[in-house]
Amino acid sequence: MADPSPELLVAQLLELLTLEPLGNDRFEGPRRVEGIGRVFGGQVVAQALVAAQATVDAGRPAHSLHAYFLRGASEDFPIEFEVTRVFDGGSFSNRRLTATQQGKPVFACSASFHKRERGFAHQSAMMPDVAGPDELESEHVLLARHWDEIAPNAPPIMLRPRPIEVRSINPSDLLDRAPGEPRQYVWFRVRAPLPDDPSLHRAILAYWSDMRLMATSLLPHPLSFARGDVRGASLDHALWFHADARVDEWLLYAMESPWTGGARGLNHGQIFAQDGTLVASVAQEGMLRAAR
Repeated sequence: MADPSPELLVAQLLELLTLEPLGNDRFEGPRRVEGIGRVFGGQVVAQALVAAQATVDAGRPAHSLHAYFLRGASEDFPIEFEVTRVFDGGSFSNRRLTATQQGKPVFACSASFHKRERGFAHQSAMMPDVAGPDELESEHVLLARHWDEIAPNAPPIMLRPRPIEVRSINPSDLLDRAPGEPRQYVWFRVRAPLPDDPSLHRAILAYWSDMRLMATSLLPHPLSFARGDVRGASLDHALWFHADARVDEWLLYAMESPWTGGARGLNHGQIFAQDGTLVASVAQEGMLRAAR
């Protein structure tokens, strides 16, 4: 069967991020049943941000989000998000969210919003000097070429068509077990044009910020998610938005892992626009266990 078109994949992503209001700052997130079992963590992060944004004035974009994954959410049931309006000041707003499934908490986070204003500015983070996206092969083409090799053991999420195109600087990191430096760089963009809504672009950036980051912890070790060597789960996730960015244009995700141990791995990420502007920073700790 032919893969869905980019337009259909992106439409499905937008549907996933369209929450149903339940009243009293409660929302239900759509579910997508694909036989994978567990919901992708980035989906929960993005839906939580959408829920929080719905309770804040549009002139106050999100500037940070700090989250904990409490239980693995199942794709068999919807997720309900409850927003608490913790604070609305002259410049900042804060929201606390709890996501539940069948009455049990699966996710908790706080999100902060800031009205647009001028201030002192600097950027010491330098965009890595790496090949541009036009020089690289799309990851879905690479996976298709190695399909027979990886399909028996790879997590299903690795094999399904995605609404976001990825081009890796070191594509062999996705497949090889050869140890290397705990750093990776990937270009990504949504595969079809999006509306001019900064809050939507932030939500999709939050969605993608959970993808590939945890795998950075494995790079110094002879292990690979794509080959089914490891079971992993996000434990917490922190995201800071520095500037507006279009996710339907190429962005570079620069990731590194400063530490791994005790069945956990810590990872940091920086997301750059093509002109070198740092648009977001990410930090995440994940659980990593050898597959049995």
